Amino acid sequence: MSERPGLPGVWRIRGRKSMRRLRGIRGPQSIRWRLTLVYSGLFVVAGAVLLALTYTLMSERGGQVSVTRPDVPAPGAGVPDVRGYVREQLVAQRSDQLHQLFVESGVALGVMALASLLLGWLVAGRVLAPLRSMTGAVRRISADALHRRLAVAGPADELKDLADTFDDLLARLEGAFEAQRRFVANASHELRTPLTLQQAVIDVALADPGAGVEALRSACLRVRAAGQEQERLIEALLTLALSQRGVPEREFVDLSVVAAELLPDGGPRVSAELAPAALVGDPQLIGRLVSNLVENAVRHNVPSGEGGWVSVWTGVVDGRASLRVVNSGPVVPSDQVGVLFEPFRRLGVERVRARAREGSGLGLSIVAAIAAAHGGVVEARARGEGGLWVEVVFPPPPPLPIPVTTRGPAPEPPLLKRRRG
Repeated sequence: MSERPGLPGVWRIRGRKSMRRLRGIRGPQSIRWRLTLVYSGLFVVAGAVLLALTYTLMSERGGQVSVTRPDVPAPGAGVPDVRGYVREQLVAQRSDQLHQLFVESGVALGVMALASLLLGWLVAGRVLAPLRSMTGAVRRISADALHRRLAVAGPADELKDLADTFDDLLARLEGAFEAQRRFVANASHELRTPLTLQQAVIDVALADPGAGVEALRSACLRVRAAGQEQERLIEALLTLALSQRGVPEREFVDLSVVAAELLPDGGPRVSAELAPAALVGDPQLIGRLVSNLVENAVRHNVPSGEGGWVSVWTGVVDGRASLRVVNSGPVVPSDQVGVLFEPFRRLGVERVRARAREGSGLGLSIVAAIAAAHGGVVEARARGEGGLWVEVVFPPPPPLPIPVTTRGPAPEPPLLKRRRG
């Protein structure tokens, strides 16, 4: 550091490397050293306080020295003041003893402080031993070995709670990885099936040298149908990914209006009871949720002409917008209801499309993902006589701001109009 020329009193520091070295000086990075210093520091502080209290008490008692023996004559004519002399000697002796006590106690405190460093190091190592074992076990766990668990045994203390929490996290990660692998395998199968069909149709058409216009036209129509099926599947996958990512933009949506526009015209008999039910969300995703539920109820119903029906209800339950779709149909086992909300899972078949009307197997998965993205809950039950009962409940919307007016009462909101699509 040197004074800048021409500017007295202004100093600058030479060498930025020195500053970097100073900034790089930190305390001990090992938590074992930190615990050791904490233990030793607490011991030194407690010992110093105890030494100070002992010295204070002993010094106060030393100031009350008195000579009360009866054989000591009182000071008088020709008799020296023996009592004063004895008192002075006792006070001096007491002072020497206090000084010796202070010095010896300080030396003992210093020795015990050094011993406390060793003891603190050993105790900290004993306390952190389970953490070291857990760290080693975690390092051995990889994406291909998520089945491993820490399985820490011992008393139900904070370390065991930490290990159990990490085991639960590993279980959730294992389930998520397994679901991802299954999803990728199923999606690959679903996308490969139309491609295989297209290639087979084209190969058959090319292998026939006498194929006419009608045969080629039929082959093109089949290839086009397979392409449309791929397009629907890809659109469903994109919707599922978008709903799982969250809802970036939200606005007020009325379930009754959305449901009224998506009611089917043909197929089973449809009965609708649509009361206003406002929520805050993405209108496109909410529309896709309603559409998937209604289409699923129509598709998985009894055959045409056997009295199939679909019931759609919207309303508010405990301040929450609700959508309920009930349909007739084949009997669904109660233990299979949750499986229907997994991607590419169908009742009775998995990854194999038995009939074209069974869809891609993503409809109810998209419903669950959209509801979760909006903070809603999906509840489904199997009806004993056949069909499903599905209800989606959304969180209550935030209160609307009340406009401040100075002239007359606020106008009433217009009635919502519902139209049947």
